[in-house]
Amino acid sequence: MVDHTTIAGVVWRAPPLQLPSLIIVAVVVQEEDDSAMKPEELSYQLRHGSSAFLARRRAVLGLSLVAIGAMGTIALYQVGIIKHLPEPPLPYLNADAVDAAAEAYAYVATPDAVLGLASYGLTAVLAALGGADRADRQPWISLAMAAKIAIDALGAAKLTMDQWTRHRAFCSYCLLALPEVHAALRGLRRQQERREHAFAQNERS
Repeated sequence: MVDHTTIAGVVWRAPPLQLPSLIIVAVVVQEEDDSAMKPEELSYQLRHGSSAFLARRRAVLGLSLVAIGAMGTIALYQVGIIKHLPEPPLPYLNADAVDAAAEAYAYVATPDAVLGLASYGLTAVLAALGGADRADRQPWISLAMAAKIAIDALGAAKLTMDQWTRHRAFCSYCLLALPEVHAALRGLRRQQERREHAFAQNERS
């Protein structure tokens, strides 16, 4: 079933699974319009900033690009551009069987690696979006990234469990996406701890 959703005056026609991402993008775009900074200022902050929050965003972005590379390789196989996904000579690894299975083509009549490309691409955009102080100036971006990382974590966990329960095998390319999720969740936990510590100090003072 296709949902018709109006966001910012535009009618989006998308399957239900895509609606959370569309809503995240709509909220972020609106917040970006309201709190825009000069491009030269953004360039300097992203390239030369040294805050802990910015370092974690860089880690999320870098690992998202690794996951995108893995999804891109799988997509080449799933649409027939390449005929085999080579795996390390280790037990329980069989990318060809896992990524050619029927369930890998069950959503939106699209290979799941192509959907993965779009999903991790959105995570990368959310990691890069905004200046070094966006948590203060544009808090919705940080909240949107937290929501997207939660979606990524649930998706990665389900994918890994499905591979084992249905195939008794894993796809090593899919497993490359797991460090991105782990690092992102760890960064969010540290960010929350720092905010709680700062709040406690303000309460004492």
